[in-house]
Amino acid sequence: MIFARSSYSGEFRKVEDVEFAKIGSHSLKLDLYVPSKQVGPLMVWVHGGAWRSGSKNEMPLTRCVAEGYPAASVEYRLSTEAKFPAQVHDIKAAIRFLRARSGDYKIDAEKIIIAGASAGGHLAALAGVSNGESELEGTVGDHLDQSSAVQGIISYFGASDLTTILEQSTPHGLNVRVPALDLLLGGQPKDVPGLARLASPVFHVDKNDPPLLLFHGDRDPQMPINQAHQLMGAYQKAGAKAYFEVVYGAGHGGGEFYDESRQRVLLKFLEDNFAGKAKG
Repeated sequence: MIFARSSYSGEFRKVEDVEFAKIGSHSLKLDLYVPSKQVGPLMVWVHGGAWRSGSKNEMPLTRCVAEGYPAASVEYRLSTEAKFPAQVHDIKAAIRFLRARSGDYKIDAEKIIIAGASAGGHLAALAGVSNGESELEGTVGDHLDQSSAVQGIISYFGASDLTTILEQSTPHGLNVRVPALDLLLGGQPKDVPGLARLASPVFHVDKNDPPLLLFHGDRDPQMPINQAHQLMGAYQKAGAKAYFEVVYGAGHGGGEFYDESRQRVLLKFLEDNFAGKAKG
């Protein structure tokens, strides 16, 4: 266990490498960030990396932890290890584990907000809008009696429709996305259309889905901003609650997505929709 002080405000403890599931010899782990004073629900962070790389160590929401929101940064099987839908099965297993073991770690996991960036934003949105869908629930982990439902979704520059993403992409985006989709789906979306639809959050949205907050740069050369527009449109059509923060001048990621201005947007979203009081 590590005790740390954020550069923003409060103290928190970090519990590293908690195993939440095991698949054969593959151990899936998460890191917990528990603030000394909790004011809101648990946030589950899903890292990016084109589905084939990245690490739970990449957790940019320490400002939220400092403001009193506990967080868990979770691993999932990468596309080099397992094809879709293994990734979303693992994330849902982590959510069930956190609910089952919340008392052990002194966190409130009754309400959970899932968040992620890039590929992690896509997986967070998909996990968030697919509650109860058997093909995406999976049977990973030991706590299948627990709910994998989340009460909020935050997607930073994530995909939402794998059936349209290539036609929207820049040449640079195609260079990244084509091989990444091959690894994730085992083929291009046109070759596996059913799997591409299953992996696309826009096809799962309904009026009962949790509040959604989207962040996307208007100059993103890798993940088309139209992906965010599509998910926003699906939410609006369904009559579900959604917010869209365009980060003008931003590309694919960068510190501007997590600066003080966007932190205020994020905390306002949390304050307006969930228990807790946002500061700043």
